[in-house]
Amino acid sequence: MREQGKPVFLARQTYRQRRIMDAARLLPIAGAFLFCVPILWSPATTPAAETAGGTIYLFAVWAGLIMIAFALSRRLSGATQDKGTPDTANDVTTDATADTTAVTGDR
Repeated sequence: MREQGKPVFLARQTYRQRRIMDAARLLPIAGAFLFCVPILWSPATTPAAETAGGTIYLFAVWAGLIMIAFALSRRLSGATQDKGTPDTANDVTTDATADTTAVTGDR
């Protein structure tokens, strides 16, 4: 048990990053639900189907999901770069240099 009066401390940046990761995981589920909403709409009173409103809705949801996914990915990539994770481009050049050294025998 923890001591009374002592608050539980969670690092603010780590907490935010985990919540952003949770939002990214829930985005496909929310998108599936939003894509199914037109099924719940009441049918038209005319015999012809009204597809214009549903089509506009689906494309708006689709565009919104893309924008949200882009924003979440930018926030997550910024958070991982702040932590000091190595850049893959640097790893490639280091590996290429090591391969050249191994082939030529230069040290």
